[in-house]
Amino acid sequence: MSSLLGNPKLLTAVIAVGILFILGLVGGALGNQFGGGFLGAPLAPIELKAEPISPDPIIGDFKITNTMVNTWIAIVILVLISFLGTRRATEIPSRLQGFLEIIIEFFLGLSESVAGPKNARRFLPLVTTIFLFIVTSNWLGILPGVGTIGWVESPEEIQHHKEAALDDPHDLDLSSVNLQVFEGDGGLALLSLGSIDDAITLEEFEEHGVEDGKRAGILIPFFRSANTDINTPLSMALIVMFMVHFWGLRSLGVLGHVGKFLNFKDGPIGLFVGILEAIGEVARVISFTFRLFGNIFAGEVLLIAMAFLIPLVGLVPFLGLELFVGLIQAFIFSMLTLVFATSATIAHGGDDH
Repeated sequence: MSSLLGNPKLLTAVIAVGILFILGLVGGALGNQFGGGFLGAPLAPIELKAEPISPDPIIGDFKITNTMVNTWIAIVILVLISFLGTRRATEIPSRLQGFLEIIIEFFLGLSESVAGPKNARRFLPLVTTIFLFIVTSNWLGILPGVGTIGWVESPEEIQHHKEAALDDPHDLDLSSVNLQVFEGDGGLALLSLGSIDDAITLEEFEEHGVEDGKRAGILIPFFRSANTDINTPLSMALIVMFMVHFWGLRSLGVLGHVGKFLNFKDGPIGLFVGILEAIGEVARVISFTFRLFGNIFAGEVLLIAMAFLIPLVGLVPFLGLELFVGLIQAFIFSMLTLVFATSATIAHGGDDH
């Protein structure tokens, strides 16, 4: 305590953080119960599936989803960085070129330590690309505006979807369906600060409607982290396992690689072990997919909950946690890719083909 009192800068920082925390606590959903809530917004609905960025299809029956948009943004960012960092490559690198060289050298050294010099350069492009794409898309998911800017799905559409999900549409309890109330009637909407009480149920909407100049519905965001859509991790897992078996076939030949899974030489035990390895390959796809999807989706839910309960400073530690989790999950996915690729190029008994 004495060291804190003797350091004015540290004391000022602690007081500032304390004031911000109290403001966040009073301004969020907890403080709303006692007359606060001036910083909060209604709790955003949590959907497992990716949502379309417009109510109508863009081309034919094709709808662009919010996770697609974030995927394309991540790709464009990586392409631009790669172009700008390599278009004028010199022996004395610029800061961007030096940063890219550090990343490449790190993964090259790691690949050589795991796969050996022969296979390291073969695996490097896929391993590094997967890491960069996952970490970029994960970090894009915590930027301001992600999940809070979009279009509004009308109460009629919401009721139709809810009824379609039930065996008997008459079982729908309108009082359990919550709607958000937004200002204006344009095509763009956002969850603004201080709008925590701007919410009604579908039953209340049908009985009383909303004031002029306002509209009720549910916000469908334009942007959402790509890896919160299970299709993105699944597609990367399938690409990885395709390349793993391609490298296995190329290194060991058809008989050498397929013989790992259909082993008739070692009798019933060898065949049983081969079947277990084949099941393990399927399990790898499932593990790849749900590890990344589960961690990133859980992080999104956590941020939504904390932004609802304690806005501002209460959200900051969890944003830092999500930055760390996004980086770690990208590294784990890329390292497992490297390990699986290395093991696929090694014949039974540990001898190279």
